[in-house]
Amino acid sequence: MSKDYYEILGISKSASDDEIKKAYRKLAHKYHPDKKDGDEEKFKEINAAYQILSDKQKRQQYDQFGSNFEQAGAGRTGGFSGFEGFSGQTGGFEFNFGGEQGGGFEGIFSDVFQRASFGGQSSQQQSGSDIASDITITLEEVAIGVKKNVKLYKNTKCVECEGTGAKDKKTEICSKCDGTGKISKNIKTVIGTIQQVVLCDKCKGTGNVPKNKCSKCGGDGVVKEYESIKVNIPAGIENGQTIKFSGKGEMLTGKGIPGDLYITVHIQPDKRFKREGNNIISEKKIKFSQAALGDTVEIDTVHGKTKVKIPAGVQSGDILRVKGKGIHRESYFGKGDHMIKVQVVTPEKLSREQRKVIVKLKNLGM
Repeated sequence: MSKDYYEILGISKSASDDEIKKAYRKLAHKYHPDKKDGDEEKFKEINAAYQILSDKQKRQQYDQFGSNFEQAGAGRTGGFSGFEGFSGQTGGFEFNFGGEQGGGFEGIFSDVFQRASFGGQSSQQQSGSDIASDITITLEEVAIGVKKNVKLYKNTKCVECEGTGAKDKKTEICSKCDGTGKISKNIKTVIGTIQQVVLCDKCKGTGNVPKNKCSKCGGDGVVKEYESIKVNIPAGIENGQTIKFSGKGEMLTGKGIPGDLYITVHIQPDKRFKREGNNIISEKKIKFSQAALGDTVEIDTVHGKTKVKIPAGVQSGDILRVKGKGIHRESYFGKGDHMIKVQVVTPEKLSREQRKVIVKLKNLGM
């Protein structure tokens, strides 16, 4: 049965090129098989729909034949009329069509996950993979922001050959792709045979190969090693929030562009404090005499210790506010506040002298 490619992408038949691309990227990101809740079959279906609708000539043919589109292309060895020589470079980046002979998922979603570009840019500008990591910070660090060092084990440029992969940095033109960094291969699909342009597997898209391989990286131009990266965590961040650091991911080739780093921030629980938005709440136990007469006490805040005036006659459960001692408001000037919940403590045991005083107060009507 013929599939409705417009329905698969969730768009109308009058959708613009930008709407088609936006719909594809959203769905491909959602169903990508590398994701936890990904769906390989759905992803292949989405990719197939995009290959047709993103190409003006193929889209016109599809619109013309409608539900008979697949049947009209069947049995033609040269593919559908007007489809011969399709390069697979629609939208400025590489595609794999999927299916048994489609080469798997190699490079399908490169514009989103690797941003590999064939649309007029240098083949040496292939982007590496994005990587993810986690970091734990304290509430004190949340309050003012913090810089942290993150140690990652990832592909980085080989310093020995400066990413060329060659001993003494001497390279020569790749014989397989003649220096273009790209090769073509034929892919059989439901619409016939499509000629697909992919990265040259010999030079990895750089167009050059080392005359003699670098002893450190073995000619790859990249090495797997630990790297310490300083990341800036802004004040006011929420627990579980993820921050993107562009260009801090892995490298695909020594001459390429690093992918991105995604850091998920976890806030360490603190028994002293409770966070509500940008405000901090804590509890302060005071004596009956302090509650009755008033006093000045010292409390802990996320900005350090500070002194607070306890007004005479304060009741247990009352809330005192210390302005500006909470979390920095990321979108506003100033800070949140520190809220102190007062708890008047009743002594469990009294000395003989204390009991006499309490009895006297009782007799005075207190």
